[in-house]
Amino acid sequence: MSMDLKGNRFGLNRLKKSFGYAWQGIKFVWLSEQNFRIHTAAAFVAAALGLILSVSVFEWIILLLLIFGMLALETMNTAIEKAVDLVTAEYHPLAKASKDLASAAVLLFAIGSFIIGCIIFIPKIFN
Repeated sequence: MSMDLKGNRFGLNRLKKSFGYAWQGIKFVWLSEQNFRIHTAAAFVAAALGLILSVSVFEWIILLLLIFGMLALETMNTAIEKAVDLVTAEYHPLAKASKDLASAAVLLFAIGSFIIGCIIFIPKIFN
């Protein structure tokens, strides 16, 4: 008995659809979330600094992990907010806590990313 009621679990068509859904998600978060656009701008600044200051391959790996981790976390934050909004339109302390915690995760990652960026870039700027 197949666990997947929609048919074949694998295949190029299914893979193509999943990428399409992912791009729809990226488009949605870009159009609807100012903070995602701010993080994207910061990512371009970090990448430009990386090119200008000739960071090492290891530093590029760290920067790319931070950039894409930040964008992914901001996207997940938006997903949590939308799911909470779907469940209840009324104020509920647990709904507020869910949104606040998701936002806190983004903020903590942003602070950590900023500190790591300073560790990578400041010595290169002053040399």
